[in-house]
Amino acid sequence: MQHRVKFDFDITFSNGGSLHGEGFRLDIKGDDISDDELSRHIVRDLRLLMVASVSVSNKSTLREAHKRRCEIPGAN
Repeated sequence: MQHRVKFDFDITFSNGGSLHGEGFRLDIKGDDISDDELSRHIVRDLRLLMVASVSVSNKSTLREAHKRRCEIPGAN
């Protein structure tokens, strides 16, 4: 069975501004992911630039099939 992670996040940018997400889901490899790894994963997945900080909260792992058809590094 594949896994996805559901979480909330706050991202601040070094050039000003921020991004907030609630109940966001991402495909992950395995059944757990650290907050640091998840932070890198969301920045890469959303193709964000100039990220100053990322905070993750309310994280839970779900047993769900991956939703992406394309290959995501580390999310098989």
